Amino acid sequence: MQTTTTTLLQQLNSFKEQRKKALAVLIDPDKVDEDSLSKLLALCNTYPIDFFLVGGSLITTPSIQSVISQIKSQTSKPVILFPGNSLHIEPSADAILFLSLLSGRNPEFLIGQHVVAAPLLKQSQLEVLSTGYLLIESGRPTTVSYMSNTTPIPNNKPDIAACTALAGQYLGMKLIYLDAGSGAEIPVPAKLIQAVRGMIDIPLIVGGGLNTPEKVAQALEAGADIITIGNAFEDKPEFLEEVAKVFEKYNQASI
Repeated sequence: MQTTTTTLLQQLNSFKEQRKKALAVLIDPDKVDEDSLSKLLALCNTYPIDFFLVGGSLITTPSIQSVISQIKSQTSKPVILFPGNSLHIEPSADAILFLSLLSGRNPEFLIGQHVVAAPLLKQSQLEVLSTGYLLIESGRPTTVSYMSNTTPIPNNKPDIAACTALAGQYLGMKLIYLDAGSGAEIPVPAKLIQAVRGMIDIPLIVGGGLNTPEKVAQALEAGADIITIGNAFEDKPEFLEEVAKVFEKYNQASI
């Protein structure tokens, strides 16, 4: 009897169709060691999450493989690479967000890095998730804006963000990621999320600056399908319990 395997993209689309919100935890290899990661993973097993993202704009330690190995040894959740450049490809993950920085005009992050990465990805077993990545103004310069040499979309210009996201969908991208950046002072505004959600039909990921349960709830209510938390969880592990309660309440209400 032939069995079929559900891809991560199919799972994300199914979540969207069912109006189920998904939670991803972003792990930056530079910010964890074996002990701290073990404690974070124990919490992730206590409070349900859906995916792990591994990566960042700048990774200075050669520990991506060991981080992924530790995640897989302690949990059964899929691991998705969140790469800053083509050097961050690690075949032991389950999938990769193949990010095109649509909000900027730097050809290296629109297509240049992708050309370098493509043959490596073809040789790997990674599921490639074509993702339109939009950096949104967050109140201060972020690592990703500096490293990519691009200007974020102003957070008071939801029409620009919405049209950019729609262009990404028309170009064939399967996901849209709105990111205020790591440690953002200001998260992506609800009005901007609403504008993008109203314009596209594909799953919408939102991250950056979501450091309180209230901000997470606002992003979900505005139309985010997937929420990513990173810095707030690293700085305050008990934050995951607070976020899990928000997701439980929201998903129960949408059944």
